[in-house]
Amino acid sequence: MKKDLLDFTLEEITHEISALGWPKFRSTQIFRWLYVGVKDFMEMTNLSKGDREELQNKYSIMNLTLIKKQESREDETAKFLFQLSDGEMIESVFMKYKHGNSACLSTQVGCAMACSFCASGQEGLVRNLSTGEMVDQILSMSRLQSERISHVVLMGSGEPLQNLGNVVKLMKIINDKEGLNISLRHVTLSTCGLIPEIRELASFKLPINLAISLHASNDDTRRRLMPVSRGYLITELINVCDEYASVTGRRVTYEYALIKGVNDSIADMQQLAKLLRGKLCHVNLIPINPVEGSNYQATNKAHLIDLTRVLLKEGIVSTVRRELGSDIDAACGQLKRRTLKDY
Repeated sequence: MKKDLLDFTLEEITHEISALGWPKFRSTQIFRWLYVGVKDFMEMTNLSKGDREELQNKYSIMNLTLIKKQESREDETAKFLFQLSDGEMIESVFMKYKHGNSACLSTQVGCAMACSFCASGQEGLVRNLSTGEMVDQILSMSRLQSERISHVVLMGSGEPLQNLGNVVKLMKIINDKEGLNISLRHVTLSTCGLIPEIRELASFKLPINLAISLHASNDDTRRRLMPVSRGYLITELINVCDEYASVTGRRVTYEYALIKGVNDSIADMQQLAKLLRGKLCHVNLIPINPVEGSNYQATNKAHLIDLTRVLLKEGIVSTVRRELGSDIDAACGQLKRRTLKDY
């Protein structure tokens, strides 16, 4: 099988080029072509025809197949269903904000976390995505939308920290000034809270934003909502997040999906405030989105205002997430693994 160049950092491409006996500057030329979206080596016109043919014989360039695109009627969000080379499917989302365009990427086919309010884990985990499969979600959405992507959120299907090696390589690639030149301060990684992997991520000292899917202020409720939390206490999770903030200097976001009658009482918010008081963090409140197969209902707006006031009174910075693309099942918790038979 040919090596895929979208799996490689510039440094790794340089190593490959050196092994071919080519001059080092060729690696930068090739890398630049990849990140303007070229998918055919023959289009790399500042390389000789012979060099292009040799690349074509030895390497490939990841090229996701677009199966379906959906555009929201409510905002400028677009959701894409892509087919991978092995026939598996992933979903990715393009979101437009005043501060720039954001790509919401999947990191796995399916998800093993099985959170009760999320569609992504309903069919379990199939496999990790390669670095190139994640990179090409950005390139493909940018090409299809004819717009530059300046922000990346790893909030699609999958648990990013279960695919940490490929995710860290993704960070290096998209941050490279010769490529997409996306600031790591514009990257957010969302995790269910795998404590050993958070520590490992912190060891790389990448200035990315960490978002923790917390969704409860006590262990009993969190265990009901998120099976992964059976192995970790909330206090242990918050302690490792404090370590992450200390190492990276980046505040941690705690995501809290509000479910009517489950985790949205005044007492829940007071307990949350007690856990987070004095931390370098903020809370992102998310009215739960409808998911097929779930009977959960979102907190009503009047009560949501009361909950934000509780946090404010306790000195906790909070925001209510602006949900984009909910009419096309592109909002938080709505992405899922699909197959061709679904269409």
